[in-house]
Amino acid sequence: MNALAATNRNFKLAARLLGLDSKLEKSLLIPFREIKVECTIPKDDGSLASFVGFRVQHDNARGPMKGGIRYHPEVDPDEVNALAQLMTWKTAVANIPYGGAKGGIGCNPSDLSISELERLTRVFTQKIHDLIGVHTDVPAPDMGTGPQTMAWILDEYSKFHGYSPAVVTGKPTDLGGSLGRDAATGRGVLFATQALLKEYGKSIAGQRVVVQGFGNVGSWAAQLISEQGGIIVAVSDITGAIKNSNGIDIPSLLKHVKENRGVKGFSGADHIEPDSILVEDCDILIPAALGGVINRDNAKDIKAKFIIEAANHPTDPEADEMLSKKGVVVLPDIYANSGGVTVSYFEWVQNIQGFMWDEEKVNAELKTYMSNGFKDVKEMCKTHNCDLRMGAFSLGVNRVARATLLRGWEA
Repeated sequence: MNALAATNRNFKLAARLLGLDSKLEKSLLIPFREIKVECTIPKDDGSLASFVGFRVQHDNARGPMKGGIRYHPEVDPDEVNALAQLMTWKTAVANIPYGGAKGGIGCNPSDLSISELERLTRVFTQKIHDLIGVHTDVPAPDMGTGPQTMAWILDEYSKFHGYSPAVVTGKPTDLGGSLGRDAATGRGVLFATQALLKEYGKSIAGQRVVVQGFGNVGSWAAQLISEQGGIIVAVSDITGAIKNSNGIDIPSLLKHVKENRGVKGFSGADHIEPDSILVEDCDILIPAALGGVINRDNAKDIKAKFIIEAANHPTDPEADEMLSKKGVVVLPDIYANSGGVTVSYFEWVQNIQGFMWDEEKVNAELKTYMSNGFKDVKEMCKTHNCDLRMGAFSLGVNRVARATLLRGWEA
């Protein structure tokens, strides 16, 4: 099942739990606006290259639409639609005043030079500048993009609308980016894991943890969890997978990754097959890479007691059912990885106020939002007698539905 089908399925289940009116249900599912643009740029060798850019703006009932822009060869309308919808429910679960959006360009950033990426970003911004805005739609980084991409978007947008730092989040701190933003999603994963374990009378100290995906989110989650006494026993990234049953020295691994651009060849752990990472013996499994990695083929072999979804849509619905029958507790993506968008909200607030916070305040506020979010999800689980995924989805859908009705949907 692809990401869009899975997201629609979870939405419909939540809508049924909530007893939503069928017309309202249909309305909430339809995107507010879908944008598809051609982006043609001169390459460094003088030839022309064309790319297709997308922006799906899903819902703005609770505030400006919010969501990342990814540069990836497999960016397509279905994926962007699914992720835009997920952002709508995610921002509602986090209880921040945003709706959902997502964007992307079908390209391989590693095939493009820095100057080509800059030209591509500026052309894309020129095509969508009148459809995004501080109080309309606020992009952020995603796969294949980062602070530099946001700096280019800010600069190009400002040529049309005047200096507008709040039009994007995830910017460099020199241009109004928030302290703590880089670590925010990984730190949110830490706070979410702590909240879940507390329900079971456990703490992170001594828990054996596997992290699949050692990019920004996975590396920060591993670092912060190990600082709290968690034992990281296996890690993987695009270059390979490694394992050390006694615990991987994360500071040494981070140094190795920086120098060698991947975990492959790290001397403090043994090489294992990348496909086996998800079924390694552990207490906590953190999928922090691509979607759909936990499926019916491997769910039966998963040994973790808890799965913390740091990636978007890492678990297929069929796998969800199999894991539930095994008693595995899955903390869903729309809550578990909401730390990034929450600190993006803090960045937006700081830009609008023109007053920057110190990192301690950012992290303290994030902990409060993640703690409150978990309590709200658990409350919905009790009310509707459902698992954490349906608790989170029904919480998000309910908040958006209420805002839609209060704004006069039926008028």
